[in-house]
Amino acid sequence: MDTVRILRYVSIAEATSFLILLLCSVLKRTVEFEAGVQIMGPIHGVLFLAFVALVFMVRGPLGWDVKRTVLALIASVLPLAPYFVERSWLRQPAAAAR
Repeated sequence: MDTVRILRYVSIAEATSFLILLLCSVLKRTVEFEAGVQIMGPIHGVLFLAFVALVFMVRGPLGWDVKRTVLALIASVLPLAPYFVERSWLRQPAAAAR
C-alpha cells in the first residue's frame, strides 16, 4: 500500500479520534466518565504521531512546499482540518495516479 493512501486513512482516523476524544473529555467532566479519555487519549496520540510522520514522508513525492507542509501539520491540531487535508490534498493525487 502506498504512503499517500496510508496517510489518507490515518488522516480520517486521526480526525475522528480527535472528535471522539473531545466528546470523551466533555463526558469526563459532566458525568465523570474517565475511561473514555483513558482509552481514546493514547489511541489519538498514536494516530497524531502517525499523521505527522506521514506528512513528512509524502511531502516530497507529492511536491508539497514548506507552506503546504506546515498547513498540513497545523491541520493535525484542529478538530476537523485533517478531513480537509484528506479530501482536498490527498484524494486528487491518488485518483490521478490510477
